[in-house]
Amino acid sequence: MAGSVGLTRVLEPAGVLPQAAWRLDASPEIGPDEVRIRVQRLNLDAASYRQLASKHEGDGAAIRAEVLDIVETRGKMHNPVTGSGGMLIGVVDEVGPESPLPVKPGDRVATLVSLTLTPLRITDGLASWDGLSEQVPAEGTAILFGRSIVGVLPDDLPAELALAVYDVCGAPALVDRVVRQYQDPTVLVLGGAGKSGSLSLAAARRAGARTKAVVVSAAERDSLLAAGLADEIAIADARDPVAVAQAAGTADITVVCVDVPGCEHGAILATAPGGTVIFFSMATSFPAAALGAEGLAADVTMLVGNGYVPGHADFAVGLLREVPAVRALFEARIAAD
Repeated sequence: MAGSVGLTRVLEPAGVLPQAAWRLDASPEIGPDEVRIRVQRLNLDAASYRQLASKHEGDGAAIRAEVLDIVETRGKMHNPVTGSGGMLIGVVDEVGPESPLPVKPGDRVATLVSLTLTPLRITDGLASWDGLSEQVPAEGTAILFGRSIVGVLPDDLPAELALAVYDVCGAPALVDRVVRQYQDPTVLVLGGAGKSGSLSLAAARRAGARTKAVVVSAAERDSLLAAGLADEIAIADARDPVAVAQAAGTADITVVCVDVPGCEHGAILATAPGGTVIFFSMATSFPAAALGAEGLAADVTMLVGNGYVPGHADFAVGLLREVPAVRALFEARIAAD
């Protein structure tokens, strides 16, 4: 057990799992059930990148310096403010003889587990990254454990596109699962024009739901309208509960895909009694959600989107292939970054 979940990589504090650890051993030598990845690109969690960009007022050099400091200090990319990390792509370098992961040296892969628990070394100083986007060209090494999740990159998608999809692939798979528990539900997605939001809308619609979205600007409304993923689109600040409820009405299922704090109460207020709220943002305050639901006397089920549903990567890539509008939104976002 110690090796399969990465306990041998924990440096401090002792006795916790890698995600909860303050510092990991990121040395490149692997144990018998570990896999070493030669890193090519990181994808920082949206909430983490937003916090860093806001802190440094968009100064790319300062953002890059802090990311390097976090990785060097902690042996992983684990933002101490947001508690989130991201994921990466790279090439399999070496596979331990006892590793259960379905990869071999030379495979180009995406790690489907968070950087907050992935031992990581950066060896190029992030020299090719300007600090102004979530996707980070990088050189270094990363370690996967026996209980890690990894996916071989599809041949028909550019690496940047595959990485962006894999980063949020847990969202549409869980939305699909929840929608199928209802009879003709209405699904509301806060942040519907983003990566996880657009995939969630596509998944909800394919599962038979009526779809609504809340976005923050006219530009996002227009791009989502052109994509045709939502039956209704409202512009509102997701942090304003009354504005959300007035603009969007109510839904049986509400999905939070906004990467800023303070969206919990609006999502709860917009969810019908007996409905479900899915929180898919690392900016979510779970005490605020629980206490807010209690204070509103809201009879809703609240789910934490943990990023993993069996088959989630294939499900998300399938949506991207089958719904050209989703792919167009992703490609536009990548181009803008």
